[in-house]
Amino acid sequence: MSSDKNRPQERIGVYVCHCGSNIAGVVNVSDVSEWAGKELAKEGVIVSRDYKFMCSSLGQELIQKDIKEQGLTRVVVAACSPHLHERTFRSACSRAGVNPYLFEMTNIREQDSWVTTDKEEATKKAKALVAAAVGRVAYQQPLESLFVPIDPNVLVVGGGITGIQASLEIANSGQHVFLVEREPSIGGHMAQFDKTFPTLDCSACILTPKMFDVGNHKNITMLTWSEVEKVEGYIGNFTVTIRKRARFIDQDLCTGCGVCWEKCPKKVVDNVFEAGLGYRKAVYVPFPQAVPKYPVIDHDNCTYFQKSTCKACEKFCPTGAIKFDQQDEIMTVKVGNIILATGYDLFDARKIPNYGYGRLANVFNSLEFERMTNASGPTMGKVVLRDGVTQPKSVAVIHCVGSRDKNYHNYCSAICCMQSLKFAHLVKEKTGGEVYQFYIDMRTPAKTYDEFYQRIIHEGVNMIRGKVAEVTDAAREPGEEGKLIVQVEDTLVGKQRRIPVDMVVLSAGLEARADSKEVAQKFGISCSADDWFIERHPKLDPVATMTDGVFVAGACQGPKDIPASVAQGAAAAARVLSIIGQGEIEIEAATAIVDEVTCVGCKQCIASCPYQAIIYQEDKGKAYVQEALCKGCGTCVGTCLPKSISLKHFTDDQIVAEMMGAMRVMKSFELMEVV
Repeated sequence: MSSDKNRPQERIGVYVCHCGSNIAGVVNVSDVSEWAGKELAKEGVIVSRDYKFMCSSLGQELIQKDIKEQGLTRVVVAACSPHLHERTFRSACSRAGVNPYLFEMTNIREQDSWVTTDKEEATKKAKALVAAAVGRVAYQQPLESLFVPIDPNVLVVGGGITGIQASLEIANSGQHVFLVEREPSIGGHMAQFDKTFPTLDCSACILTPKMFDVGNHKNITMLTWSEVEKVEGYIGNFTVTIRKRARFIDQDLCTGCGVCWEKCPKKVVDNVFEAGLGYRKAVYVPFPQAVPKYPVIDHDNCTYFQKSTCKACEKFCPTGAIKFDQQDEIMTVKVGNIILATGYDLFDARKIPNYGYGRLANVFNSLEFERMTNASGPTMGKVVLRDGVTQPKSVAVIHCVGSRDKNYHNYCSAICCMQSLKFAHLVKEKTGGEVYQFYIDMRTPAKTYDEFYQRIIHEGVNMIRGKVAEVTDAAREPGEEGKLIVQVEDTLVGKQRRIPVDMVVLSAGLEARADSKEVAQKFGISCSADDWFIERHPKLDPVATMTDGVFVAGACQGPKDIPASVAQGAAAAARVLSIIGQGEIEIEAATAIVDEVTCVGCKQCIASCPYQAIIYQEDKGKAYVQEALCKGCGTCVGTCLPKSISLKHFTDDQIVAEMMGAMRVMKSFELMEVV
């Protein structure tokens, strides 16, 4: 390596963590520590220790003490994943006066002790990993972190209960929020429900006060019927382009009196809010408690836009608020942090043809049933068959439709069991009919959930454990004529059963929104294999993402119920407020840098950067890395043909030294085996 001759000998300390028995149960930790002190002394190791828990206060104090007393210039810790504790040990080094980037952490847990039961081989690999880290750390250079100021404004995307909660938490603290919702009103799925489990509270009764607060809060700019078009910038300094779609209503003139939709002659099926069970006008508000109160004209169904006739709404509007010439508006806002609370989609039960949804009239999905039981829904809260008149005497509720199924979604949708139990209660309450619950396993883990389950059992609901094979209208036995027959294997009694019922409700699972990948790309975050947004860490950082300043909350991150969504919305708001309170935030110093002398301006690095961190300087004809946006992933380094881009903290010298350190040790072990 180029700098070997002139490089001064470093004083390196090596610390090997037992991690309880997580590492020490497989790796001979004391042997690794002793070996490093002897065999790597020529590499600059002057201190080598092992300790039960290096991440503890005592473990960190041990490092700090050795830095001061032994004059250490570099530190290596062999422990768990840097993702968990690299920051911990960097801080310890910094407190003792060593630049945090002169510390190196090697993973002997996830990459060693947790992947084998062979103690001898695990110990060998641990030694090789320590040698690699020692070789690398000698070439590391001190770096200084960047600090960027934080714009106190916040963007919240999604106006469901999660976005509402997050917006109110931030706005009540005195910071300004831009709340963007693609539908004409905030409220989300919760606005469609009648009751909420397990307390059976009226959903509208607990939601609409919060909606009103959002609509009238001085610190909230509510942008409904709008979508985010583009996001640029970095934490503390995002520039967001938003498209406000034309309502064809002048909100300054509109009073929300309702005359326009009363006089509108055009009725269309409401496939969004009423789930296809009801109708709305071509000019409409989604539901009576909508916030804002202003209607929207449906461009695709309005007679004026189709045939240039009618204009009934304009003729009867007392304030002249109808504006057929209104255009979409593009606006740009500056924010420091973003919270994504875009929610979920309902699994399309048509994908499971043997359940008959979309083919058999009296098979309903869960959202249709929610609207049916809602007092302001299309049936005014009455449970009836598709004919809109007949009350069912028997109802089957099928759990886990589309979830816990390897053919569709392998995960549990979290809400199906409790939702289905709620449906059973509502059927009993409104019809007094017989109810059958078909479940795989009953999952009621949260506070008072199991008590609710016991309550439903006491109400006389029939619980049948088994995955439903088919819903059919083909009668085989007496009493099945004119009925829907649920074919199921009852695993509790060990036999096949055919249950004739009047109505079937499919408790459909939750799935990521259809455009989740597109949204993730727009905001610079990632999606899981099931298209849910990925958090930074599922346990320790469940609302942050790998893009600083972008947070996720609610069901866009994975299936969850209302209490969990509200809690996560508040958690995301708390994280944002903690950043705003600092005034400025530290940015990772390990970023890419362009050598302008050799850069040819080919722009290959710009196309390859997943974080849009590289721009082209027209005046210089060179690429430039915006360090605040760069995540140090190294993609651009591999793309740059003239090698004009290097990655601080991951230089060629450092990586080669790391490889050579590991290979020398593994080679010595091979020679020992031959002898």
